[in-house]
Parts: sequence; structure tokens; C-alpha cells
Amino acid sequence: MMSILIIIVSILVVGGLAYLIVNKLPAKLKPLVSVALWVVIVYFGYQIYQSIMTPINFNKEKKKRYALVIENLKTIRDAELAYASVNRKFTDKYQDLVNFIENDSFAITEVKNVVVTEQRGRITIDVEKRVVDTVGFEMVKNSFEGRNYKDMMNVPGTDAKFELKTGTVEKVQGVKASVFEAKVDKAVVLDGMDKDLIRQEKEALGGINVPGEYIAVGSLEDVNSNGNWPPFYDGVKEETQD
Repeated sequence: MMSILIIIVSILVVGGLAYLIVNKLPAKLKPLVSVALWVVIVYFGYQIYQSIMTPINFNKEKKKRYALVIENLKTIRDAELAYASVNRKFTDKYQDLVNFIENDSFAITEVKNVVVTEQRGRITIDVEKRVVDTVGFEMVKNSFEGRNYKDMMNVPGTDAKFELKTGTVEKVQGVKASVFEAKVDKAVVLDGMDKDLIRQEKEALGGINVPGEYIAVGSLEDVNSNGNWPPFYDGVKEETQD
């Protein structure tokens, strides 16, 4: 809206000055007004350029910052899922995740079918059963090779840390599931940028944007370990409609 107003005002001002130069001013004043006209043209031209480029530059910088933040959120998510696969629940303690990655291990299992003989009354029968055997262990740390998991709770480019919470939800009566959520306010990530555009960004509804006030992964209301960012942050191309 502001860009449209600037363009309309610019056209009206330049048109008015041009009319005055041609029709109303004495010849001796025309050179001075012409110089003033050029100054006005340059000024409003710069304002128009800024009004166009400010949101473009904002979006470019926003995507760069978001990409770094989302990488850390992905690491937190993977650490939580790995932790829960061994401990049967998530944790809201960052150091527990780091210690788990560095010191714990996954069981490597093998599933196979075996035939066992069972006595059922006076009858002896062969029954096929599925058996899960532990055949070894692998350090969790191997799954995080090349990833900076020690700093995953730090919000890149800021002095802030992600907010990490856990809880339980009851999806089936009597059965509670552990859930987690890690998030950061968009205003923290975008600090130092245009405040009006930050406000608009926090009101985004989704689509090609990260919806809402936060960049987040997981949920405290549902059994969900997904992030709220659009697919292209995961390297997935958006589907386009013809």
C-alpha cells in the first residue's frame, strides 16, 4: 500500500512541476525549477526503488536465517526421536540429549521366523513364531556424524536458545504418548530487520511461508514430530498447478 501511495504522489508532484515550468513560470525561473524538478524526480525514484526492494531483500535474508534455524530444529528432532526410541519418552533437557548422543547406543536387531514344537494336550504340533534377536549395538553418535549437535539448542545468529518442552497426550483412552516441541519466536530470528515486515511475517498463514509466530518442530497437542516450515526448506520442490 505504501509503495502505491509513493508512486501516485510522485506522479502528481512531477506532473504539477512540469505544468508550472511549461505554462506558468517566467523564462528566467525555469532553469531553477528544472533543477528542483530533477531533484524531486531522483528523490522519489529512490523512494520507489526502496519500497520495491525492501520486501524483496527482507525475504531473501529471512530465508537465509530460517534455513539455519531449521537445520538446528531438524537436529533437535532427530535427537529426540533417537532418545525416545531407547528411553520410551522424550526429554526437555538439552544436556540429556547431548549425553545420549555421545554415550548411548542403538540395539541392532534381526527378525526371523522359527519353528518350535509345542505340546497342546495330547497333541504335539510345530508352530511358526517370529523372534526378534539383538545381534549387536551401534553408537548413536554415528548417526549424527558431521552434525553440530552440541550447539543444536542455540538459535543461529542470536544469543537465544530454542524453547524445548515435553508432555503427554492421550490419543487412545488410557494410553498416553510422550510428545515434544522445540520452537523460537520469528521476531528473535529476524531481529534488526524492518519491524513492519516482521509483524506481517508473524501473521503469515502458511503456503510458501512458515505459518504463525514461531518456527517450530513437534507439538504438545498431538503426536507429531514434523516441522511447520514449507517443503523447500527440506530440499523438496513445491508442486505447482498448471
